[in-house]
Amino acid sequence: MLPASITKNDQKANWLIGIFSVVVFVVVLILGRVKLDVNPGFDVHIFAKINAFINAIIAVLLVAALVAVRKQHYALHKKIMMTALVLSVIFLVSYIAHHLLAGEAKFGDVNHDGIISEAEKTAVGSMRTVYFIVLISHIILAAVILPFILFTAYRALTAEYARHKLLARITWPLWFYVAVTGPLVYWMISPYYQ
Repeated sequence: MLPASITKNDQKANWLIGIFSVVVFVVVLILGRVKLDVNPGFDVHIFAKINAFINAIIAVLLVAALVAVRKQHYALHKKIMMTALVLSVIFLVSYIAHHLLAGEAKFGDVNHDGIISEAEKTAVGSMRTVYFIVLISHIILAAVILPFILFTAYRALTAEYARHKLLARITWPLWFYVAVTGPLVYWMISPYYQ
């Protein structure tokens, strides 16, 4: 096992993780409903592609980190997980940029008028239900997972490996699901971007 990278201070960690998680949630919630009326001079959906790519990389990193820790390559596991955390921050910035610049796309809105007609609903059929099941589960878990990720990392960085392992058993599958469904959501909604 690796030595602690930071000094344990649960009270400070609880406050920092709690405040950061709430601030990120509120910012994403508010900015997700705002669209800036600017033309940046490039296809703003590049951010959605970047997000899908980052999520896919994170999913691969999570699997690699799991393999590394099972082989007791703890330093490698730590490097992989820190990379996944950094990519998650980059994802968050790109996600906010996309929503600020692109606004909201509606699944099935073939003519891009912002209204889903009965003909458009019929054309996509049951895929609309599948899309919303994947999207809603992705959004809920993405909102919930951040403090779990941060507390799991905190326990590892303070060398509390028994607690880290308990948290990771919850965090890893949820984070992996969010990372895998992110590109899936992009693939399903991207035909309806304007």
